[in-house]
Amino acid sequence: MTTIGFHASQEQISPSQLLRDVQRAEEAGFDAAMSSDHFFPWSERQGHSGFTFSWLGAALATTSFPIGSVCAPGQRYHPAVVAQATATLGEMFPGRYWVALGAGQAMNEHITGEKWLGQDDRRRRLEESAKIISQLHAGQWISGHKGLVEVDDAYLYDRPENPIPLYAACVTEESARRAARWAGGLITLNQAGDVQNDVLTAYRDAGGEGPAMLQIHLSWAPSQAEAEEIAYDQWRSNVFGPPLDQDLPTPAHFDAAADTVPRENVLEAVWTSHSAAQHAEWIHHAVQSGFDAVYLHHVGQHQQPFIETFGEHVLPELRQSS
Repeated sequence: MTTIGFHASQEQISPSQLLRDVQRAEEAGFDAAMSSDHFFPWSERQGHSGFTFSWLGAALATTSFPIGSVCAPGQRYHPAVVAQATATLGEMFPGRYWVALGAGQAMNEHITGEKWLGQDDRRRRLEESAKIISQLHAGQWISGHKGLVEVDDAYLYDRPENPIPLYAACVTEESARRAARWAGGLITLNQAGDVQNDVLTAYRDAGGEGPAMLQIHLSWAPSQAEAEEIAYDQWRSNVFGPPLDQDLPTPAHFDAAADTVPRENVLEAVWTSHSAAQHAEWIHHAVQSGFDAVYLHHVGQHQQPFIETFGEHVLPELRQSS
């Protein structure tokens, strides 16, 4: 049966409220959760950016279902630190934590003062970091590693009995093909024109194995007008493709770029409807495309009405049709 999960958006909701939200999601019948990992929000209107690894400890300790997170190793997070943080979560909560590694965005990474690399170097740094994390999770001692990152005498004394899954976070076919070389699974997101299906196909055709997961940006409210207003207010800064989404450095830059974004563009990127039945139909269609898990991200800042409505109407419909 397909996993139907809740997405915890760190950049939109305070950590304490988001903890209550993920607990409600489990109570409402969601199977799992996943979390973003940001230093900055996409917009000043979103206004939050809790520290994900701290939040994950609290979330895993106060729920019983699996929770994963995305992470960009190599600049803001040294891969040895990522290895230690993720191994600790895996040791404390066996079988309940996974991490999806991505190449990152300047908005979160430039804070270190290090040069923001070009796309190809960022992809190579991700692959290098993934190998380092995997080696440390396997109990290897790493010394004298020099590349796009450097490691000197690193070893993890506390590790889970079984290494946590290392997945790849990809939004393009090229990144998916490269990820197939090292990743144990894939997570992508819904895009206009169902581009997510092309990303999944590229991953599988390149030999990529493991679970395929889809993060779905959606907007629901009791009225269509309200659902559309939530989507436009909260997500018009998030509809840009490369290079803007990767290279803009601050929320102010994203807000400036979003000033002229038409409402139609947002509604292409965010599945928006006041109808729970319509959302169930869209999600079912996505599942039929070959995804093993979907994580639902209501792009509003108030999650409780969404959680309750989808728990009562959407999740049962999806389980009946699967």
